[in-house]
Amino acid sequence: MKSRRVGITTTVPVEVIYAAGCIPVDLNNIFITGPNPGELVEEAELAGYPRNVCAWIKGIYSTVLRQGDIRTLVAVTQGDCSNTHALMETLELAGVEVIPFAYPFDRDRDLLTLQIEKLMDRFGVDWAAVNRARERLDRIRRKVWEIDRLTWQENLVGGWDNHLYQVNCSDFKGDPDAFEREVDEFLYRLKEAGPRREEIRLAYIGVPPIMDDLYDYLEERGARVVYNETQRQFTLPFATEDLVERYRLYSYPYGIFYRLEDITREVKKRNVHGVIHYAQSFCFRQIEDLIVRQKLNLPILTLEGDKPNRLDARTRMRLDSFIEMLR
Repeated sequence: MKSRRVGITTTVPVEVIYAAGCIPVDLNNIFITGPNPGELVEEAELAGYPRNVCAWIKGIYSTVLRQGDIRTLVAVTQGDCSNTHALMETLELAGVEVIPFAYPFDRDRDLLTLQIEKLMDRFGVDWAAVNRARERLDRIRRKVWEIDRLTWQENLVGGWDNHLYQVNCSDFKGDPDAFEREVDEFLYRLKEAGPRREEIRLAYIGVPPIMDDLYDYLEERGARVVYNETQRQFTLPFATEDLVERYRLYSYPYGIFYRLEDITREVKKRNVHGVIHYAQSFCFRQIEDLIVRQKLNLPILTLEGDKPNRLDARTRMRLDSFIEMLR
């Protein structure tokens, strides 16, 4: 019997979904790696989504309808995009079963435990099965942590590869065995790699970019991202085996001040020279930029992206100026 595919709107406790024998599908990754993500955004707008709504939300909507076999969605109602509520309603109208999941704003352990156990009830699994799934996925996570270490400590990995392997830990591409083989092959190839020579070390904070050529453009100009904030958080880089505590330490769904604790720690450890803060158009997180600028004692360039595309001329000029200033 074919396993049921379950869409997710961002990182959720995928251990629960895997424990139930289902396949989690990070809809953001399917949307942005598709052959024509811009067309998916246009489809949502033709269906009635406003122009001034985040392109990720519109892309997810069209992706679910295009995929056809995703009839269940786990949607994060607190701790991610505020537009997810309307996304849930429009997909429910299209016949998709919607399962809400909320990260408590204050990181309250009891409330988070309740949310995870409610999710377990919906999928009919117990803690023993969930912890077996966690142990399996942790083996892959540890290997991806090594890719991250080799990025900033050994200077062997570029910013795009650092982004790619970490961001895919949200769902392990729906096939942990195949994804682990990809990670193993990449780590094997690194044994023959020499150290990279980009002299400017950058941090990238905020949601993953909707532009697909940012990392390559930076490296062509002698700058490399050695810290991808949100993507690293998708790997749950914490030593504890306590699943609830893992998702309590996971910084992305919580407030900017808690995220800044992690950011401040990592930019210092990784000897970062400057920070790129990416903010998606029409996203409430754009407002947080004023807090980031007051709290981070490093040069910061704020970039805004709208629809899936390559870097435009104005953004390239701003990146060039920022890199030259740091140099």
